[in-house]
Amino acid sequence: MAINNDRRNPYHRWLVVVIVLPIVILDQVSKYAIRTNFELYESVAIIAGSFNLTYIENTGAAFGLLSSVSFPFKTTLLALAATTALLFIAFYMVTLPSSQWIARTGLSCILGGAIGNLIDRITTGAVVDFIDLYWRGWHFWAFNVADTAITVGVIIMIVDLFWTGKYRAS
Repeated sequence: MAINNDRRNPYHRWLVVVIVLPIVILDQVSKYAIRTNFELYESVAIIAGSFNLTYIENTGAAFGLLSSVSFPFKTTLLALAATTALLFIAFYMVTLPSSQWIARTGLSCILGGAIGNLIDRITTGAVVDFIDLYWRGWHFWAFNVADTAITVGVIIMIVDLFWTGKYRAS
């Protein structure tokens, strides 16, 4: 029988705050800087041929899905879906024992990114994207700090699941 040692290790709860809060702050500050210094669709080359800052508003879901589709209460439905996902992630995270700090770290990154994008969706009805990467004929979707945090969090979760998780004591 495994003993949950969460009461003996109060630092695992601070891990969430130390990761989530800076992600949300950096995400919102960077989006504010883009909104106040760029016109919509304005683009500035940072590294010619591969990286631009381009102000885009995504009214759809991840990767621009549903952006070109219009239906009643679209923003509300997307915000509700995101809030539901956030609640499930948060609930799952608090059920993990503190020994699973790698999974908690990944989930914290995902949570911080999801909160950052949800703030946009609720306050403006669209998520601000501005990191625009491309190379020759290949062009990636524009994204933001929150999207980066979510991607890093998913990678951490995959590493934990397939690599470090198999070494965890049962």
